[in-house]
Amino acid sequence: MCGIIGYKGTENAPEVIFNGLKRLEYRGYDSWGMATANGSGLDIVKQEGELEPSKTTEESNIGIGHNRWATHGKVSKTNAHPHVSCDNRFAVVHNGIIENWKELKEELNGHEYVSGTDSEVIVHFIEEKTGTETVEEAIRDFLNSAKGSFAVGLLDSKEKNLFAFKRGSPLALGVDGEGIFFGSDIYAFSGYTNESLFLEDNEYVVIENGGFVLKDVSGKRIQRKTRKFEWKEEEIDQKEFDHHMIKEIKSIPRTIQKLRTSLHSEQRESLKELKNLIQEHEKVIFTASGTSYHASLLGVFLLQKAGVEAQTLIASEFENYERADENTLVVAVSQSGETKDVLDAIEHSKGKGATIASIVNVPHSSIERKSTVSVRVKAGQEICVAATKTFANQVALFLELARETGIDLKTSELAEKISETIEKNEGKAKKLAKELKDKKDIYIIGRGPAYPVAREIALKLKEIAYIHAEGMMGGELKHGTLALIEEGTPVISLIPENSSEIESNVKEVEARGANSIRIASSGDFEVPECTPEEFTFLATVIGFLLTYYTAKEKGLPVDKPRNLAKSVTVR
Repeated sequence: MCGIIGYKGTENAPEVIFNGLKRLEYRGYDSWGMATANGSGLDIVKQEGELEPSKTTEESNIGIGHNRWATHGKVSKTNAHPHVSCDNRFAVVHNGIIENWKELKEELNGHEYVSGTDSEVIVHFIEEKTGTETVEEAIRDFLNSAKGSFAVGLLDSKEKNLFAFKRGSPLALGVDGEGIFFGSDIYAFSGYTNESLFLEDNEYVVIENGGFVLKDVSGKRIQRKTRKFEWKEEEIDQKEFDHHMIKEIKSIPRTIQKLRTSLHSEQRESLKELKNLIQEHEKVIFTASGTSYHASLLGVFLLQKAGVEAQTLIASEFENYERADENTLVVAVSQSGETKDVLDAIEHSKGKGATIASIVNVPHSSIERKSTVSVRVKAGQEICVAATKTFANQVALFLELARETGIDLKTSELAEKISETIEKNEGKAKKLAKELKDKKDIYIIGRGPAYPVAREIALKLKEIAYIHAEGMMGGELKHGTLALIEEGTPVISLIPENSSEIESNVKEVEARGANSIRIASSGDFEVPECTPEEFTFLATVIGFLLTYYTAKEKGLPVDKPRNLAKSVTVR
């Protein structure tokens, strides 16, 4: 969700901050802003909508920036961050939610609030406390008083210092010879340095005098070494592509090959360790959200074929359904590694004595750091809010994991078959998109391993094309949904070779006048000869293409759909 960045050093801060905000666009945002310190106080820029390089502040060597995804308060220039103290000394940027902001506000005296956000209370809290305390003491008071999740950047224009503190939301520190950075993740500053450390909950950092000091909530100094990270990023400019989404879809064969190579080289031991943990535990529970949950459904299907008693639970409902104990392995699956619901599921499981493992994309993320073992999907930076290549790599990793547990799976030609599928079906997707763009409802049906794919395609149609879509088990049609099938209703059927059961479901919808769209070895969309496991990839890629071109036909903001964020760091 919201992305924050701060910088103090020898470079021009507005330029550094703007570049960092561009890198954080993938998290989703509806407004943005930055604050820098100059000779007379604070220089503030806040805007709704897209980042504009012409709207930055005057040159400075210190500043903070924010991409806002609205949670408290409507989308407006007033509600955009940074928020400023009444005396114009302090500016604050915040990612997260202050749950007791109303109570804190009532305890403060004589402040003028100009926004409808929970975040503004932070800057007035610091302002009031520094009437009798140091800035550090005020920060420690806030950490002891605030409830909720937050990563906060604070700019003191009087002393020309930066502070950052956190609980529950991610916060990374970047270090190079020219300055100090903080950001919501390492990608915020990865264009400037590859050396970082990560703040833990109830810690804060003071950035001053060309260096930094890390402290805990009592004010005690913490000695933690920075470390090098590797994060090979995608180019922000999609070059010959109209959108990042189509570029990322077409990169799936390459990213899958990259993952396969890593799983047989530098990640070989991590994969074996994950496999051993799965086999050693009586109970294996995966937990994830959104697209990652659909990938975990496929993972569980494959592991159960290998004789592993596994299940998966949506992270937001994890506590209501799981029964984790010391004999349980909980495997968190997340693209960002920062999903709040998944982190909550991890903490809940740890409290029950469970062992934690994870499958993530972003290196050094919070979920990875909380895991006994973690395997990375190696999809690289994904700019489009809708996950495509990360989903494909998650499923590819599950295929390799299933191979490790004893299933005979032939996947050596998978990348080539995906490339062939894209080449054969992109034109068909463009053509059909013209018909689907005005539809209000679309149904996608599948069975077995194709069922999670049906749900994933439906999710993409909702996210990107703004069409109500339902992905479901073909056998469930007769339990209600057939009442909604009428003349011309689009129904996309995922039909692996020799799947007679799904064929009977296709006949059911066709008999009621549906616009039947088949993804099969010989259908409206054609896939090359493949195994049922390979079919899941090929059908998924066709669904992604169809979604992309439908959204494009509608003239929608494909890479940044309304109301959605890639990294969901609040409940």
